Amino acid sequence: MKTALRTALAIVLSTGTVWATASVPAASAAAEPLRYVALGDSYAAAPLVPPTDPADLACLRSLADYPHIAAKALGAKLTDVSCSGATGDHLSTAQHPGIAPQYDALTPGTDIVSVTIGGNDTDLFNEVLGCVNILPQPYGTSCAEENTADGTDKVRARIDAWAPAFAAVLDEIARRAPHAEVFVVGYGNYFRADGCHPAQPFWKQDANYLQGAVNHLGTVLKQTAEEHGAAFVDTYTLSIGHDICAAPTDRYIEGLVPTRAAAPLHPNAPGARAIGEALAAAVRATSAPSGGPGTSPSKAP
Repeated sequence: MKTALRTALAIVLSTGTVWATASVPAASAAAEPLRYVALGDSYAAAPLVPPTDPADLACLRSLADYPHIAAKALGAKLTDVSCSGATGDHLSTAQHPGIAPQYDALTPGTDIVSVTIGGNDTDLFNEVLGCVNILPQPYGTSCAEENTADGTDKVRARIDAWAPAFAAVLDEIARRAPHAEVFVVGYGNYFRADGCHPAQPFWKQDANYLQGAVNHLGTVLKQTAEEHGAAFVDTYTLSIGHDICAAPTDRYIEGLVPTRAAAPLHPNAPGARAIGEALAAAVRATSAPSGGPGTSPSKAP
């Protein structure tokens, strides 16, 4: 079963309270729409959520992903180059033949940038496959125990080691889009405390371990964003009660076997909508002090 799941997830694996660290200058009421560029991996792209963007079929990007939701709420002109399976390297190099590096979408005229990245760079979500246990304990192996056997948490160590690479991503975004406000969108609440084995096949300690790793990645994203003048959008808080253990109609993130049109362990349509609305609220919050809710940043020359 793990082999089949690994195959199924390989093409899509990439994960609201808002901490805003920058302000968006106001523009006149007659200003042009915000120019918004969305970067990132499958948590942003929402693979298999209909309808699929026909522009880049290899990316499995949805036209109902959170960037599209946010853009509609803000009346922004969106360039969405998020792509399932993307790593930080794919921001500067082509991920698939005929698909430009994601950074190429950025210009000095860009007003808003959102980015969700890190789940693939740290191999975090592939760890989930090693944590699947259909049978109850002790018939299996705990991934939490395996990853901490020598007294060091291997997954957290990988996340910490990746942090400077994410700092470089934010620096490059700022270089290419110097007038833009940057919003780092974090990964969500996948597992409630102790999980829900056997409904979702992760032992109690492993569910807690995996969510702890996701939370640690969120902490690194938030801290790095703040250090580089970006805003962090927390999607963990808004997805409490909407994890993979929730009733199918309440989930924002699908379980190992999806119950809606969405990739396993990724946002479904309601989840993408909630994240997009949180991002739009973050953009409005940064503009409120100078121009009131919903005002647009001034355009760069």
